[in-house]
Amino acid sequence: MPDVVPSRPAASPSSGGEPGDLAGDWRPHVANPAARPAPTLPHVMFFEPRIPGNTGNAIRLAAVTGARLHLVEPLGFDMDEPKLRRAGLDYHDLAAVEVHADLDAALATLPGERVFAFTTSATTSFTDVVYRPGDVLLFGPEPTGLPEDVLAHPRLTDRLKIPMQPGRRSLNLTNAASIAVYEAWRQAGFPGGS
Repeated sequence: MPDVVPSRPAASPSSGGEPGDLAGDWRPHVANPAARPAPTLPHVMFFEPRIPGNTGNAIRLAAVTGARLHLVEPLGFDMDEPKLRRAGLDYHDLAAVEVHADLDAALATLPGERVFAFTTSATTSFTDVVYRPGDVLLFGPEPTGLPEDVLAHPRLTDRLKIPMQPGRRSLNLTNAASIAVYEAWRQAGFPGGS
């Protein structure tokens, strides 16, 4: 089972729970971020993801690599969404997933960590970075990418790009996250992998 304990009161849209009703809180959380195991990989953070299938695939990515997935609200779907569960297959219980009220709340749980924003407008390639455990790999919503206010956030360490053929708009969100996570894991020598 992943780290799934309530960290803040919330109403459950699917269970009809009241704010503060932790039994009805459907979202995965870590009550005390200091209780997280030490990371061996960077954290993957999706800012306001909107497509449940992409997030389901990211849950699989987190499960198979050991990276922790952070979802920044508002989400464009309910965590009980059938497409999310279908895309995640039976990996939901094997992934470490946290949901945060906003970007500042998410980053506050990762103090001092470097934050790399992935955007097609960057000039630094994702392969030019020597990744460290605990780094944050930040990705924007599927149709738009990261907004300018996020790209100007004071916690950002750098903006990174994944090279593509000219004239192409973007990669699929989880494909981009997979490329970045596997590069970080490769650099580390694939700890925990077999």
